[in-house]
Amino acid sequence: MPIPLLEITPKTQNQRVAGYDVLDEDDAAIYRLSDLNSSVDVDQIIWAAYRQIFSEHLILESYRQPALESQLRNRTISVREFVQGLGKSEVYRQLVADTNSNYRLVDITFKRFLGRASYDKDEQIAWSIVIATRGLHGFIDAVVDSEEYRQNFGEYIVPYQRRRMEGRPFNLVNPRYGDYWRNRLIEREGASYYQVGRSDDINKQSIRQAIPANFLSMAQGMLLPHVNYQRTTAQAAARVNSAKLPETTRTGTTPQPAVKRTNVALPYRYIPLDPKA
Repeated sequence: MPIPLLEITPKTQNQRVAGYDVLDEDDAAIYRLSDLNSSVDVDQIIWAAYRQIFSEHLILESYRQPALESQLRNRTISVREFVQGLGKSEVYRQLVADTNSNYRLVDITFKRFLGRASYDKDEQIAWSIVIATRGLHGFIDAVVDSEEYRQNFGEYIVPYQRRRMEGRPFNLVNPRYGDYWRNRLIEREGASYYQVGRSDDINKQSIRQAIPANFLSMAQGMLLPHVNYQRTTAQAAARVNSAKLPETTRTGTTPQPAVKRTNVALPYRYIPLDPKA
């Protein structure tokens, strides 16, 4: 029996307050499947879903999901099911789930799928329990099947950030390498070279431990030609001293051709003597 979701007290955020602002270019574009007229519009919906869920504005070929795209084009699945499939894909696991803690995974997933940030730490803890008990797929199913998602986006609207008033859009925030993941790398591989350089206790052993092992092997594998600068300088000086300069002195009295002055027609020669006003 799955553990029920803990009780959460929603905090006041922009998306929970009725807005009276005039729509402008800062507001998110709404992509709706029911408004399509051609296959080009379907491509725009697919691209908008990739951008929203994967946070990639240049979709790589390896990130695409051909099976889900084909089903959406043939109308065998809805936009909600397409978004749900993107969240359960291996790409989302590699880009977001594997590189963040469960707390940050909850916050990023809410921004991508629900269009809002998590309310507070209590909500992150409650949904982290869902991740721990149901896994990533169960967590995505719970978010997409929630009443909040269905009420705001339904079956045919691509999720978007609701009423962004300040800050960057959610889909422009880099989801990888948060503080949690960076600290895990430091614990596993040791302190970074930057941290060692800023510390007061600097010695040869700590600096050597901060350098990655593959860097030393790569540096040793580079075979650069050895140049003896002292010998090269001596060879260049000897070559200059032993070089024979050509004879350039004049030995004869060959007359030089005279240079005649060339008549140049200046503009004032064409001015008449008695100009007429």
